[in-house]
Amino acid sequence: MPRWEYLTTPLMIHNTAAILNNWGSEGWELVQVVTGPEGGLVAYLKRPLQGEEQA
Repeated sequence: MPRWEYLTTPLMIHNTAAILNNWGSEGWELVQVVTGPEGGLVAYLKRPLQGEEQA
Protein backbone atom coordinates (compact mmCIF):
# COMPACT_ATOMS: atom_id res chain seq x y z
CA MET A 1 0.00 0.00 0.00
CA PRO A 2 1.49 3.40 -0.92
CA ARG A 3 2.30 5.95 1.74
CA TRP A 4 1.38 9.58 1.11
CA GLU A 5 2.60 13.03 1.99
CA TYR A 6 0.11 15.88 2.19
CA LEU A 7 0.14 19.61 1.51
CA THR A 8 -2.29 22.43 2.15
CA THR A 9 -2.08 25.71 0.28
CA PRO A 10 -4.27 28.80 0.05
CA LEU A 11 -5.87 29.49 -3.33
CA MET A 12 -6.32 32.97 -4.73
CA ILE A 13 -9.48 33.17 -6.83
CA HIS A 14 -7.82 35.13 -9.64
CA ASN A 15 -4.92 32.64 -9.94
CA THR A 16 -6.39 29.25 -9.00
CA ALA A 17 -5.48 27.35 -12.18
CA ALA A 18 -1.88 28.57 -12.17
CA ILE A 19 -1.42 27.59 -8.52
CA LEU A 20 -2.88 24.10 -9.04
CA ASN A 21 -0.94 23.57 -12.28
CA ASN A 22 2.28 24.50 -10.49
CA TRP A 23 1.70 21.93 -7.73
CA GLY A 24 0.50 19.35 -10.27
CA SER A 25 3.73 19.68 -12.23
CA GLU A 26 5.55 18.66 -9.03
CA GLY A 27 3.48 15.49 -8.70
CA TRP A 28 0.81 16.74 -6.31
CA GLU A 29 -2.78 15.55 -6.82
CA LEU A 30 -5.71 17.72 -5.71
CA VAL A 31 -7.85 15.97 -3.11
CA GLN A 32 -10.25 18.69 -2.01
CA VAL A 33 -10.85 22.44 -1.90
CA VAL A 34 -12.57 23.85 1.19
CA THR A 35 -13.32 27.24 2.67
CA GLY A 36 -10.61 28.09 5.19
CA PRO A 37 -11.16 29.44 8.69
CA GLU A 38 -10.71 33.03 7.49
CA GLY A 39 -13.02 32.65 4.48
CA GLY A 40 -10.52 32.00 1.67
CA LEU A 41 -10.13 28.77 -0.26
CA VAL A 42 -7.65 26.11 0.85
CA ALA A 43 -6.50 23.24 -1.37
CA TYR A 44 -5.54 19.85 0.07
CA LEU A 45 -3.11 17.87 -2.09
CA LYS A 46 -1.32 14.53 -1.84
CA ARG A 47 1.46 12.61 -3.57
CA PRO A 48 3.22 9.32 -2.91
CA LEU A 49 6.24 9.59 -0.64
CA GLN A 50 9.38 9.75 -2.74
CA GLY A 51 11.37 6.53 -2.69
CA GLU A 52 8.28 4.47 -1.85
CA GLU A 53 7.52 1.55 -4.16
CA GLN A 54 4.04 1.33 -5.61
CA ALA A 55 2.29 -2.01 -5.01
